[in-house]
Amino acid sequence: MTPLLTGIRVVEISSIVLGPFAGQILADLGADVIKVEPPGGELARSVHPTEGAGMSAMFLNNNRNKRSICLDLKSEGGRAVLARLIADADVLLHNMRVDAITRLGFGFSAVKAINPRIIYCSAIGFGQDGRYRDRPAFDDVIQAASGLAMLPAHAGGEPSYVPSVIADKVASLYAAYGILAALAARERGTVEAVEVEVPMFESLVSFLLNEHLAAATFGAAPEGAGYHRLFSRNRKPYRTRDGWVAVLPYTGEQWRRILEEIGRTDVIAQSWFADAGERSRRVDELYGIVAAAIPGRTTSAWLETFARLDIPHSRVNDLDDLLVDPHLADVGFFAPGGQAQAGAARALRQPVLYRDAPAADDRGAPRCGADTAAILAALGYAPEEVRRLAAEGSIGMDGEG
Repeated sequence: MTPLLTGIRVVEISSIVLGPFAGQILADLGADVIKVEPPGGELARSVHPTEGAGMSAMFLNNNRNKRSICLDLKSEGGRAVLARLIADADVLLHNMRVDAITRLGFGFSAVKAINPRIIYCSAIGFGQDGRYRDRPAFDDVIQAASGLAMLPAHAGGEPSYVPSVIADKVASLYAAYGILAALAARERGTVEAVEVEVPMFESLVSFLLNEHLAAATFGAAPEGAGYHRLFSRNRKPYRTRDGWVAVLPYTGEQWRRILEEIGRTDVIAQSWFADAGERSRRVDELYGIVAAAIPGRTTSAWLETFARLDIPHSRVNDLDDLLVDPHLADVGFFAPGGQAQAGAARALRQPVLYRDAPAADDRGAPRCGADTAAILAALGYAPEEVRRLAAEGSIGMDGEG
């Protein structure tokens, strides 16, 4: 944890990855993130694999450095607690459907009335100004809608999903920077309350078309949208004599060095080779020449060769290879830190470093409702009020949900 956001309080009403990942980024930066969970805890707590009641790997990897309060927002008492939390908060972050949170009484207008300086972030499926606004959205659906699932077909394959919840995580990154920008503007006095809308669909389309808008940027695109270098059928990990390797010659000098290495000086001698635009248009041909040469040597031999030639390259790692990667070991990437108390042998380090800022120990992901009593006490609830709310089921405490 790097406590750059000390003094900022975030109330997070979200589940799974969209929302929790954004909240964890803010918590890693020192914000006091209070995670509001329903009775029994949010859904990610039960996603396989789990270690102990309510502590899944997914939950641990998205909820460190937070506190948890368990509220039944269908109850009057639970909603009253949330209203008091919001009154003392800087940010409300949720990933509920807009109509659903509005019915509960916590749409933007209602929350602004409670706290005129609130930064209100909705991490949702589709932008509310468009016709898809009320559609349910999950990662696979957004991968399909955004065009991401169709990309493999451009390289001769079939539509498929990236085996990662990439839409949730990309949108969470947009949510985190959206919140930070709004906080900065508020602190400078240029705004007060701000409604930040972060739709998964628009976020992933923006992320995808950064390079793939391509010729469509300028109007008509006879060849269709898309950065066509990435559609080359020969742009892929290459099979070596005993495994797989990735290599990406990019500049003219890098191409010259690798072609000399594999004995293809005839290509270098072609009139088009010296022209970057022509190389780009013939990139599938160039990739194919490299692909044909790679099986002749072992992976380790190629890694040594590419290092000698100073050409971007890598071994093709599987997920388990990352667990023993020497560079990740050097930077302490998997040190469990505070997550050890929740049963984790490994945790994921915040990848952004602030070298001249003080650091603090991470806290492990909380049990559901573990901080309910302390949060209510800080809000001014008397012990008898806490007991009444617990008895009526409006709150859950000490991990019981």
